[in-house]
Amino acid sequence: MKIGGLLFAWGTAFYAIVTVVYWFMSGDPIGTTVLALTGALAFLIGFYTIFTSNRVGPLPEDNEIAEISDADSNYGFFSPHSWWPFAIGLSTFTVVLGVIFARWMAVLGVVAILYAVFGLLFEYYRGEFAD
Repeated sequence: MKIGGLLFAWGTAFYAIVTVVYWFMSGDPIGTTVLALTGALAFLIGFYTIFTSNRVGPLPEDNEIAEISDADSNYGFFSPHSWWPFAIGLSTFTVVLGVIFARWMAVLGVVAILYAVFGLLFEYYRGEFAD
């Protein structure tokens, strides 16, 4: 965790330098603001991860001689055969296109998202894979 925090801290310094150079080279207030906010976001993430790593202690990722078996092996259960995440993504795409082009398409996409989310949630409670 500490390495990730340091990467974001270096990103903060990089974006600060780029912001100053961009301001003097272009004088564009919008781009300068966006770059400054990007540096601020990198600072927030870096500060949080460094602060948390100091409280939690070193993780196996921070040890250079750590083995793969030192990490926590329980990452959760991920369904290997599920098509519902694809349906959720396609439905979200439909909502975005509906907001751009036609409101009825956005409504159709919201209904499809709800259907796909319920399908994902109840995948193992009905049908072929029910326990």
